[in-house]
Amino acid sequence: MARSTSRARTLSQNFLADRSTAEHVARLAAPDSRHPPLLLEVGAGNGALTEPLARRSRELHAYEIDARLVPGLRARFARFPHVHVVAGDFLTARPPRAPFSVAGNVPFSRTADIVDWCLTAPGLTDATLLTQLEYARKRTGDYGRWTLLTVLTWPRHEWRLAGRVGRYRFRPAPRVDAGILRLERRDTPLLTGAAARRGWADLVELGFSGVGGSLHASLRRAHPRRRVDAAFRAARLDPGVLVGEVAPGRWLRLHEELAV
Repeated sequence: MARSTSRARTLSQNFLADRSTAEHVARLAAPDSRHPPLLLEVGAGNGALTEPLARRSRELHAYEIDARLVPGLRARFARFPHVHVVAGDFLTARPPRAPFSVAGNVPFSRTADIVDWCLTAPGLTDATLLTQLEYARKRTGDYGRWTLLTVLTWPRHEWRLAGRVGRYRFRPAPRVDAGILRLERRDTPLLTGAAARRGWADLVELGFSGVGGSLHASLRRAHPRRRVDAAFRAARLDPGVLVGEVAPGRWLRLHEELAV
């Protein structure tokens, strides 16, 4: 047991040990057997989440980086012809061309890389990820503050906190609770066209640069003060607002005013 625990810690593995949580995550990831047509699981582990995902999906590719767990997984899911246990690192997988979803209890230390993989996969429709609670709260604005990554990707992806999972529902128990992060690719982007996307990225990155000491001052480096003042009024923002306190919807209003 000690050797197994040590191996899990080396790979940053905390296996989900609560059936009701696994069922809940599976329902979020696959509301019915028709959606998604293809589901990728990050880190199948001992199969706790794979089991309900298998019952709710048409095709499931379950990735597991720990080669010692793969034979057991393949034996367990041999009766499911639509389940393919893949030995290897999910991050090395080539994103499918067809629409697909992602689900998984992700290693906390690799969360950022897995989220980046999802964001850059053109065919991704949505991802349901068990992450460190602090990460999920920070990315979804649950603290009342928004990060650069969330705002940058908001026109194409919606970030949502779908629940909290206590740390003792994992084995071994991590030091902190987990959160259920939902990342959903919009059917219709809020901004279309290469010029609009470039303008959005330029605006948001300038705003988060910290140059000038405030969001208002940062934006004045690229726009006349009168236009920035008018944009802040339109977005109902105080000139002294901190950049992290500006919700994505207010950023869209700023962009609308300053892109004219």
